[in-house]
Amino acid sequence: MNRNHNQRGQAMVLSTLWSSIVFGVMAALVFDIGTVYYDQTELTSSTQAAALAGAAAMSQSGATVSSVTTAVTNYSAVSGNSNAYPNLPGVSLVTGYPALSCLSTLKSVFGLQCWGPSGSNAIVVKQQVSVPLYFLRLFGSSSATLTATATAAMRGAAPAPYNVAIIVDTTRSMQDTDSDSNCNSTRLNCAAAGVAILLNNLSPCFMSESSCGTASNGMVSNSVDRVSLFTFPAVTTGTVANQYNCSGSPTTAAYNYPFAASETYQITSFLSDYRSSDTASSLNSSSNIVSAVQGNSGSPCMQAKGGYGTYYAQVIYAAQAALVSEQASYSNSQNVMILLSDGDATASSSQMPGASTTSTTYMSTNQECHQAITAAAAAAAAGTRVYAVAYGAEASGCPTDTNPSITPCQTMEQIASSSQYFYSDYTATGGSSSCISAAQPITGLSQIFQAISADLGVVKLIPNGTT
Repeated sequence: MNRNHNQRGQAMVLSTLWSSIVFGVMAALVFDIGTVYYDQTELTSSTQAAALAGAAAMSQSGATVSSVTTAVTNYSAVSGNSNAYPNLPGVSLVTGYPALSCLSTLKSVFGLQCWGPSGSNAIVVKQQVSVPLYFLRLFGSSSATLTATATAAMRGAAPAPYNVAIIVDTTRSMQDTDSDSNCNSTRLNCAAAGVAILLNNLSPCFMSESSCGTASNGMVSNSVDRVSLFTFPAVTTGTVANQYNCSGSPTTAAYNYPFAASETYQITSFLSDYRSSDTASSLNSSSNIVSAVQGNSGSPCMQAKGGYGTYYAQVIYAAQAALVSEQASYSNSQNVMILLSDGDATASSSQMPGASTTSTTYMSTNQECHQAITAAAAAAAAGTRVYAVAYGAEASGCPTDTNPSITPCQTMEQIASSSQYFYSDYTATGGSSSCISAAQPITGLSQIFQAISADLGVVKLIPNGTT
């Protein structure tokens, strides 16, 4: 009898049995590890959502530690809240969280001051849950404790809510077609579409509100970001409504000095009825500012009649005065000005009645581009954040600025209160390819206004452990 033959058969049986055990253990490990990974992903996602909700709540007027904690809990995975998962019962916020703090990095690098509840500018949220294990029970592990931590910075780089004055060039050149692929319409239509993007991203009321409620004179009772539209040249007060109701043509006015009471640069008052809620995906067509930029059928009611050349130092002063007045009613708000123009000031003495023809300071027919820079600098010195959007700025212009000379592009760049607030759509028809923002090298008004919206309107996740 061949004993080795019988032993080989036994080895095959043992090998098969051992392989089955190994593969079974591996399958068990894969199942449990996969389940834990899935649970961890859900816990992390809900923790990030809770941190962002808390950061948004910190940014609201009158925020308290209690209101922030409520917002965090509402968006957490704790049972009964917005991000609770059926497969993750028992999630809890770790004791001591949410934790609000003042991070020096956010202050020194991003200018985000600690004006939130208890002097904070960031929030940390930490959740935990115990999840059951199945096959690993055979090895003595019946459960695993999962934790997730997320840190978020408060909204914006300055106190919110915002008072936003948008200044749109409505001189006759804005009737021209911008054949650039970014828009391919009249320059005014392209500008209006950019403003609509901004309105779609600002916050008309608190994020926690399902509806902003009924507006009175265009303002909801719990307004957050309030927006006013300015155009230049000025229009008569008797026809200003035609810039937003599409019922007729506005009558433009000269750049008078002193400014006449029968004229105005301000097309709409400060409004917060541009969307029905913070989460609404479309604009409110009954809002005057929405009608001005997109009308009832997508075409703006706002018109570019021009007729008096280009001079925009005066509208900057007018917008700043309106911002200061609005801020007086909302003491914790931040003023923002956004100027869109090609930057070329060209008004003649006949278009500027009352202006000096010998002086080089406001209001004068000399150094018109430099006067705009001075006006914007005064606004910035008063705390207003000034954005400048050069729309098709040319390589030469500003004919009244001779000592020193300056280009339209340089004018718009210097109007911005910081290099990061200067944008240029240099691909627009007629624009100079050299007019590029070094800090914001993007083009196309839709992309530019999306970037401005992001700068103004979002809370952000930041790395855990930021100091």
